[in-house]
Amino acid sequence: MAFLGISGMPYSGEMFAGARIIVAEDSNVFTSMISKRLKELFDINVEICRNFEDLQFSYDKSSDPITLAISNINLPGAENGEALEYLVDLSIPTIVFTGTFHESMRDKLMAKDIVDYILKDNIFAVDLLAESICRFLTNHRHHVLIVDDSATARALLSSRLKRYNFRVSVADSGGKALEILKANRDIGLMITDYNMPDIDGFELTRRIRANIGSHELRIIGVSSSSNRLLSARFLKAGGNDFMLRPFIDEEFYCRVNQNLDTLLQIQSMRKERAVA
Repeated sequence: MAFLGISGMPYSGEMFAGARIIVAEDSNVFTSMISKRLKELFDINVEICRNFEDLQFSYDKSSDPITLAISNINLPGAENGEALEYLVDLSIPTIVFTGTFHESMRDKLMAKDIVDYILKDNIFAVDLLAESICRFLTNHRHHVLIVDDSATARALLSSRLKRYNFRVSVADSGGKALEILKANRDIGLMITDYNMPDIDGFELTRRIRANIGSHELRIIGVSSSSNRLLSARFLKAGGNDFMLRPFIDEEFYCRVNQNLDTLLQIQSMRKERAVA
């Protein structure tokens, strides 16, 4: 198994030649680096759009859906972010690749429901971009279960995970979660609230761990409580991670990725031992 990016994402070496990826970027240096890296890693031939007119033409010229767009915030002919607005309005999943960044800009980007943003400010930028692309193209293989008695909380987490291209199921109670897990053994990650009326997050985790180990299912607990002891109690109940609300999107996605990466590595090791 190969690994990608600074985080060490497990990568099987699969090619994605069928993916249609557009790169909206006017820098010759970065377009060359991105094109070369995605071709050698994934056998992807990207479509380069050096200005806003190119981007519009690329969308109009083909009826084939765009799998993913990589876009600078500002392009010639769209110096005020019109290119990103254009992609978002078309519901095209987009990774922003930018050299300009500050906190207020970050807030505006995340409000647009982009997939990710990558900064051009380091030598690993293109590798980080390649990892983000690979995650988006492979996340659909991961089935995630959200357990929360709050419809608002379920909708928020579900929309975040679907933005990253995960398959998502939801349960409004611990009892329903047990039913869904029994019927869907491909679920690899469960995100569960602590405070629920029928079965709380601790008891739900204990019941699950009686039959399903961490090598099959990773569990992240969440809570709005200010009680810092909850995380220790949850981990001792068999959970793998714990987060306090409100989440920062980047941290949430990172925690999800880390748990799924760990699951893949454990499963790969178990397969290698079985063969040996």
